[in-house]
Amino acid sequence: MKTVLQKSGILGFLIILNLSAFAQKLGVIDLKVEHLIDPLAIETATPRLSWKITSTEKNTQQSEYEIRVGTDKTSLNKGKDLVWKNHTVTDQSIWINYAGSPLQSKKKYFWQVRVKDNHGNRSAWSTIGFFQMGMAAADWHAQWITVSGKDTSARSPIFRKEFTLKKKIKSAMAYITAKGLYEAKLNGLRISDTYFAPGWTSYKNQLQYQVYDVTSFLTVGSNVIGASLGNGWYKGRIGFGNQHNFYGDTRALLLQLEVEYTDGTKETIKTDESWKYTYGPIMASDIYDGERYDARMEIAGWDTAGFKEDNKWTSVGLMNKGTEKLIAMSGPPVKKHEQFKALRVFKTPNGDTVVDFGQNLVGWVTLKSQGPAGTKITLSHAEVLTKEGNFYTENLRSAKAQNSYILKGGAEQIFEPHFTFQGFRYVKVEGYPGELNVDNITAVALYSDMQTTGKFATSNTLINQLQHNILWGQKGNFLDVPTDCPQRDERLGWTGDAQAFANTAAYNMDVAGFFSKWLRDVKADQQPSGLIPHVIPNVLGANDGASAGWADVSTIIPWDMYVAYGDRSVLETQYESMQKWVNYIRSVAKNNLWNSGFHFGDWLFYRPNDDNDGRAAVTDKYLIAQTFYAHSTQLLINAAEVLGKKEDAAKYRALLADIKAAFAKEYMTATGRLVSSTQTAYVLALQFDMLPEELRAACADRLVANIRDYGNHLTTGFLGTPYICHVLTRFGYNDVAYDLLMQESYPSWLYPVKMGATTIWERWDGIKPDGSFQTPDMNSYNHYAYGAIGDWMYRTIAGINSVAADPGYRTIVIAPKPGGKLTRASAELETLYGTVKSAWALENNLLKLDVTIPANTRAKIVLAGSSYEIGSGTYHFESSIK
Repeated sequence: MKTVLQKSGILGFLIILNLSAFAQKLGVIDLKVEHLIDPLAIETATPRLSWKITSTEKNTQQSEYEIRVGTDKTSLNKGKDLVWKNHTVTDQSIWINYAGSPLQSKKKYFWQVRVKDNHGNRSAWSTIGFFQMGMAAADWHAQWITVSGKDTSARSPIFRKEFTLKKKIKSAMAYITAKGLYEAKLNGLRISDTYFAPGWTSYKNQLQYQVYDVTSFLTVGSNVIGASLGNGWYKGRIGFGNQHNFYGDTRALLLQLEVEYTDGTKETIKTDESWKYTYGPIMASDIYDGERYDARMEIAGWDTAGFKEDNKWTSVGLMNKGTEKLIAMSGPPVKKHEQFKALRVFKTPNGDTVVDFGQNLVGWVTLKSQGPAGTKITLSHAEVLTKEGNFYTENLRSAKAQNSYILKGGAEQIFEPHFTFQGFRYVKVEGYPGELNVDNITAVALYSDMQTTGKFATSNTLINQLQHNILWGQKGNFLDVPTDCPQRDERLGWTGDAQAFANTAAYNMDVAGFFSKWLRDVKADQQPSGLIPHVIPNVLGANDGASAGWADVSTIIPWDMYVAYGDRSVLETQYESMQKWVNYIRSVAKNNLWNSGFHFGDWLFYRPNDDNDGRAAVTDKYLIAQTFYAHSTQLLINAAEVLGKKEDAAKYRALLADIKAAFAKEYMTATGRLVSSTQTAYVLALQFDMLPEELRAACADRLVANIRDYGNHLTTGFLGTPYICHVLTRFGYNDVAYDLLMQESYPSWLYPVKMGATTIWERWDGIKPDGSFQTPDMNSYNHYAYGAIGDWMYRTIAGINSVAADPGYRTIVIAPKPGGKLTRASAELETLYGTVKSAWALENNLLKLDVTIPANTRAKIVLAGSSYEIGSGTYHFESSIK
């Protein structure tokens, strides 16, 4: 059946499918607690519950819900033995606060929900989800264990404990953390598919622990639990200046295994003085430098029952409890993802054996080999080849990024690292016995386990490759923390890169948990003065911070995440940090001007070599600082209003007026010309509303004139680039935004694509047109900051927009703005309510638009200057092209 709708000059066709009379009209799926599916370590006393609604009818809104929570799955299905039952008339389906009986440490709770909609339909009860509460501080009985004496060996220690279980096992949970990195096993099997646990946090303040359900690993009788430790970020080389032992000089393990028998009794196995340790085959392991593994040092059966310990096994040392707080893991763990078969194995002009995987990725290589004992195989990693086709590693600086394996002889072995990762497309292989072929070597991508939520495609293959590069830049650099780059001796959580990219990140993947975890460390590492460090976790100096556009991450990402996910708690948690940062700027400002201190400015802006005629796009750093002072103040006002802090909102509104007045007096002429006549200066002034309303159009004209003067090329760096197309579209220059996007020569987004990039580069010209490289000390080929254009691509090309006044895509605006000779574009976004789709095509002088809106949301369609409000469902619109 087809219904024709007419509204504001837009002719729309609503397609209604004929459904089986027996189809379930209303359903509930995707139950989450906080932002997690079936989590094992919830810390808050009032966890929040969310779900999605499915419906076969259009314009579906939830009218009420029923939730029940209990401690027994069977009883829950019968509606018995509940700790909370709630029936509420509301359309709210996300972030519902638990309000039942007090929740107990380490206890598992089961829950389900059913809903009623505005059409009178009632769903069946959902499938049952669960959540388990985390470990209360008083429930930790394990002791920190380490090696005896000083922990000076480069080798990885391995720890073991054999124990006997005498009864039938109902359940078993392992609570584990480490100072360093750990890999845990039970009865010879790795207990988890996660890597780099316990993750990287501000270790001096907070250390994550992980929880694993290990019931299936245990058996009645003898069992063995074991763990190996690596240096990781805790003890290994990190930051600049060959810095080691930043957080501590001793690796240590804390483990508590809690077993419940079917008769209701319990038993605990924990780290204490009864454990033994020795050293295993990992001879050295470092984040920057790689791993050395000697298979001849493997100890067969050490992690299984019945193993006989010899005199190399020593009693462990005990470490006193530190001052850091143990916290449950809240973000996604790092896991293995895509695997890449080698495209080719070839010889370079220099005679090296090199493998090409076709994609710049982050992770490691698995290698199959068989050969004589003592054979050493070395794998080196690189992102690019020289123009002559030779292996190139100068841009890694001092990072060796090298893994080596020594064979033990006998049967074929499979090698992969444990406590390091590399950023690479190419691998040089030395010492391989026999002929290396593509079946012997595989690349494995590792990154935080975030759901892919966005899809984006157009009729232009270069733009599609750009989107591919943006996504892979995110995957490679979202490895527990948002790093700047994954390959050289850096790999730090640079705040400027993260804030620039956060909105794009939230389109591509579900980053709610990823950023909420990291923001805890932004707050933890913030100085008492309010100063925000350049990198989080901070491994630089205490006062290395407060740079405009970097430190403003403390206000920008909390607000961006609130708008993207509708999660008020991120503002509640970070509000104090946001306020401290704005107050810090206020404390160092003079006459409301932030014109002091160190600033990176518009990092890596356009500056041609031997610039004799002033073409370098230098933007006054204090002008930039003033715009971000205003922006952070505005975001603090926004947060205060959401949280009902009316006095704060009024106070900072008055401050904001003074900040903008000071900007106009210091950096602007009476006609709106800025002291720095660069793209970035005009972009930031317009994006953050620094100019009086009557001068903004002229300012936009100057921006466009500048872009035209540079031949439709970008001259912006890290701070101007995220906003330039947004500003152009906002002020009526969508055609100029497309001209920038479609530009294929340097500097532009598509220049690296044309040069063969598979990720976003740090510099616009990381590889120059003649095939030579930019300066090797700052030339990453996997650096996501310039990928911030993805936000504009989703919002403007595909037209999927959030609404700050009704966040989390409760209200959606679909407003595509075609251009750039594109004939079609499409995007999908999996929101907390369901999938939003927008796809348009230009055909026969018509713009045809198909949209899908999830249940329990509403949307505004903006097309050809007219608008139409719709509810959930799938719709088709057509409009003539002027």
